[in-house]
Amino acid sequence: MATPVKVWDIWVRFTHWAVAGIVLWNLFGPTDSTHRLLGYIAAGLVLARIVWGFVGSRHARFSAWWPTRSHLFDYLRSLTKGKPIHHVSHNPLGALMALVLWFLILALAVSGWIMRLDAFWGEDWPQEIHAWLAIAVEVCVCVHVAAAVLMSVWTRENLVRAMVTGEKRDAQNKKAS
Repeated sequence: MATPVKVWDIWVRFTHWAVAGIVLWNLFGPTDSTHRLLGYIAAGLVLARIVWGFVGSRHARFSAWWPTRSHLFDYLRSLTKGKPIHHVSHNPLGALMALVLWFLILALAVSGWIMRLDAFWGEDWPQEIHAWLAIAVEVCVCVHVAAAVLMSVWTRENLVRAMVTGEKRDAQNKKAS
């Protein structure tokens, strides 16, 4: 029988939901000074979460869930067999998505900042890059949410609940990272 284990500490959960809320607001809200401020706050939270990946709690550290090539291939193989390997922390695909989203959010902040510089006044490319990055974030967020729901149903482990409570199951005789 699986027992619950505290996986996601309060900082991981706070940054996840705060960044999610900011991204949602900035994708669908007005592009004004609040949009800019929230974008910079999101980037700051992502940078703080990256630091936490080196110094934070056990399961928040990159060493617990970094998506190595072998972990990715093992996990993909387990998916094709219909028996996904259980991971206490992020599974390798979830970990890869987190890294991609963090990169995109930081790139959005940089492109937004560049758009405001006098050196690029009148240039279209910074705004075009910013728009394409925003579309990439939208796509990745949709994939992330769909995958969390799908995997929650498939594995019978509510991943959304886990990101709220911080607890996941620690299944015996299953690979845990």
